[in-house]
Amino acid sequence: MKEVKEYSLMVENAIKSLGLPVEKLDGLYSPIVYGMAEGGKRLRPVMTLMACEAFGADAQKAIHAGVGLEMYHNFTLLHDDVMDNSDVRRGRPTVHRKWDANTALLSGDTMLTLATQLMMRVDDACLRSVLETFNDMSINVFEGQQWDMDFEKRDDVTLDEYMTMITGKTSALLGCAAKVGALIAGASTEDAQAMYDFGVSLGLAFQIKDDYLDVYGDPATFGKPIGGDILNNKKTYLMLLGLSSDKGDSLREAMTLAASQEKIDAVRTIYNEAGIPAMCEAAIKDYSSAAVAHIESTSMSAEGKEVFKRLIDSLVGRTR
Repeated sequence: MKEVKEYSLMVENAIKSLGLPVEKLDGLYSPIVYGMAEGGKRLRPVMTLMACEAFGADAQKAIHAGVGLEMYHNFTLLHDDVMDNSDVRRGRPTVHRKWDANTALLSGDTMLTLATQLMMRVDDACLRSVLETFNDMSINVFEGQQWDMDFEKRDDVTLDEYMTMITGKTSALLGCAAKVGALIAGASTEDAQAMYDFGVSLGLAFQIKDDYLDVYGDPATFGKPIGGDILNNKKTYLMLLGLSSDKGDSLREAMTLAASQEKIDAVRTIYNEAGIPAMCEAAIKDYSSAAVAHIESTSMSAEGKEVFKRLIDSLVGRTR
């Protein structure tokens, strides 16, 4: 099997070969090219290619599906940035800031259609199961986004509800990416499900790490300003842990401060006093261990299992 960077290069080359008709309609397709440009982790298509090869098929068989999932992922980012009114993504202006909100929405809609077209380019033998997996995932993502928006209006969000939300919004796509690769390779139903469960567990660890980095990350490597979740009183894993701790009252008071560096520093201090960083690290370790267990339960090659374990380690230890 290849290493992660080799799969990533395959994805980059495939994206550059899409041949989107920018000359035909620049206002529609240039934002898509911009949104798909290098800078993201390409985690989802890499997982699809890895899973395909780990179960004995040529990774190239899964390239269209992998790029389709990357297209889908970036479609959600275009729309998310509009809904969140975000200014920066991967260290660059968001599409709706560089162009406008209507452009971001329409280009995003086009990306969803392009993603579906790419998913349909798999072999006929697995087409139905791949599309069912893709469509189920898409509904889960949209439901997760609605949960996330609902949480903005509520003060009684529980940690269990938050985990349900990120399972849909973040983990379902990673589960889909891993499962689709297995399906394309002709893996058994049991192995395909184990790969989905692996992706979900990895996604939970990934999102908690993302929440952690928004508070404790380095702005130079994280790709967006640190503390944005705090300034917006976003219900993150850290925030909900803090509210349920003995520092909950202090945290609620800090949440009323005006958006400023002072507010970020105050909330971070409360998190430190409540032991939130250690709780996050423990949760990330638990979900990462679950992801490893799902990989171990499959019939994929020993080499494949080792490559996936290295991927897990790299994501858990990431700084962006």
